[in-house]
Amino acid sequence: MTIIDLIRHGQTTWNKEERFQGHYDTPLSEEGHRQAKCLAKYALENKRISSIYASDLTRAMQTAQRIAETLSLTIVPMERIRERNMGEWTGLTFAEVKKKYPDWEKVRTHGGAYQIEKTEDMVKRVLYELEKLAKKHQGEHICVVSHGGCINGVLNQITQGEYGLGKSVIQNTSVTRLKYDQTNGWQVVFRNQITHLEGEEIKE
Repeated sequence: MTIIDLIRHGQTTWNKEERFQGHYDTPLSEEGHRQAKCLAKYALENKRISSIYASDLTRAMQTAQRIAETLSLTIVPMERIRERNMGEWTGLTFAEVKKKYPDWEKVRTHGGAYQIEKTEDMVKRVLYELEKLAKKHQGEHICVVSHGGCINGVLNQITQGEYGLGKSVIQNTSVTRLKYDQTNGWQVVFRNQITHLEGEEIKE
């Protein structure tokens, strides 16, 4: 069995402004850096983590850095666990998209229009990489820092729609823990855990 902790990156300015980011390389905001610092608490409580992987986008790499520093690990960047490419919507606010695109709700869920990556294609590429990591790290506990859309898409697939876009919220720096074994496949242990953020005042 392999334990994989899926973590969403910390907050960015575009998150706060409710803008679609996709592959656009936004860094963490001040609040995002604070949230990432709080991940040291999570890391200290999970010292058995043996490896850390992250989307190669800056917001994910900056978030992963706090765990890597705490556990003295090296981050392995992975392009294929990036957020879904949002095409024409990149940089637009949710309100702007709703106003300009009458079919926004369907496209947001499924993709495949306006140069937006199909959700099913995003889920396939992310799950493919996660399964490779699960088989590579059998018997280990690893950490993967990715994006809200990716994590929700994976949850939707492995729970047959119990969770996913519109059904579950994935907050910044939240931890979603999965178990994988080749007999039973994927199991959700918990999702969207943010106990490391609760009541925390970070001091340098």
